Amino acid sequence: MIYSADQNRYSAMEYRRAGKSGVKLSKIALGFWHNFGDVNTLDNSRKIMRFAFDKGINYFDLADNYGPSYGSAEETFGVIYEKDFKPYRDEMFIASKAGHDMWEGPFGEFNSRKHLMAGIDNSLKRMKLDYVDIFYSHRYDPETPIEETLQTLVDIVRSGKALYVGISKYPADKAEFAYKYLSDRDVHCLLYQGKYNMLSREPEEDILPECETSGVGFAAFSPLAQGLLTGKYLNGIPEDSRMAKDFFLKKADLTPEMIDKLRQFKKEADELGLSPAQYALDFVLKNKNVTTVIVGASSVKQLDELIF
Repeated sequence: MIYSADQNRYSAMEYRRAGKSGVKLSKIALGFWHNFGDVNTLDNSRKIMRFAFDKGINYFDLADNYGPSYGSAEETFGVIYEKDFKPYRDEMFIASKAGHDMWEGPFGEFNSRKHLMAGIDNSLKRMKLDYVDIFYSHRYDPETPIEETLQTLVDIVRSGKALYVGISKYPADKAEFAYKYLSDRDVHCLLYQGKYNMLSREPEEDILPECETSGVGFAAFSPLAQGLLTGKYLNGIPEDSRMAKDFFLKKADLTPEMIDKLRQFKKEADELGLSPAQYALDFVLKNKNVTTVIVGASSVKQLDELIF
């Protein structure tokens, strides 16, 4: 069936300005780190994307190595985009990133000009796009001169391959340098993307105040601490959970002290009439410097809970 977006998609979603810019992003963004790779069904990915857009989500967050396997999330996006979303391109804010491991050899990761230029070109091919709305340096590279990385971001914007640029997971001092370098070349850093949730509040110390001073928006990833803050681990580790795989989320993280914290969060959420996941997102969004929170979802039902 031909997809036709819900005519009321903008009626309920809140949109926040990204720093000092003309960009307004949905307070909830759809992340493609998991659930959209070639190990997932295309039909389910398509349902999630359609539902997200129908609910007013306009920011779609990808990266070259999202999947699994690497590149497959962007390929999935490209297939669905061509089938359903091409008529809505001007309503969508699409992100990609490069800097993590992607292919073999010395140019296969980090922030050399060689890697970043290959990264943006390959991402555009996979997603079947002429440009992305924002392209991030996915992590700080301690070996490549930061000037090389930032000048490459400038050149990517000037080439028309991205409208804006951002940085992700940079230390505060390097972020401050990046903001000035980019601004001096008339390419404002639109967003800083960082980990921020009720259990990881480090950005409050320096990154978020620095964003405010520099007019940079903040996109929070892992707002649910990879599921820890959803309430699913209050009574042990479910067999089909991410923690059961003991990879990104470790079983060792579920200490008695952690369970006590999670139970307290659950109590506070109940008092507010929110689910634990909604309470966790609400905490992040209460910070005035947060532009958007990036959530992942394995089903429409899961995403529906997170849009409130």
